[in-house]
Amino acid sequence: QVQLVESGGGLVQAGGSLRLSCAASGRTFSNYAMGWFRQAPGKEREFVAALTGGGGTYYADSVKGRFTISRDNNKNTVYLQMNSLKAEDTAVYYCAAHRYYYCSGYGCYRQSEYDYWGQGTQVTVSS
Repeated sequence: QVQLVESGGGLVQAGGSLRLSCAASGRTFSNYAMGWFRQAPGKEREFVAALTGGGGTYYADSVKGRFTISRDNNKNTVYLQMNSLKAEDTAVYYCAAHRYYYCSGYGCYRQSEYDYWGQGTQVTVSS
């Protein structure tokens, strides 16, 4: 079993920054791709970013150039650095552990490819 615990959410003004963390336990963290997703009120959960075991990254078009996903395998932690935040970034953010070490394209975007999910952390951006 894998446990994922997100932290770092909060209230920030538009244009500001936040860094989300996701601490993982229960399996060899470095062997799997990791992803971040988000769900805004009244909307479906959507892909934000993914990081493969080999270091490849994927981003949703809406966050490209503003968000950066990274990981520290020694700490079993994946991060999401969010800069230039906008009101439309307001959502509950979830980290997830992918089924495999490697993913590409839709394999990284599809929620069904992720076996484990955290409980989510709220990010609110005020305009």
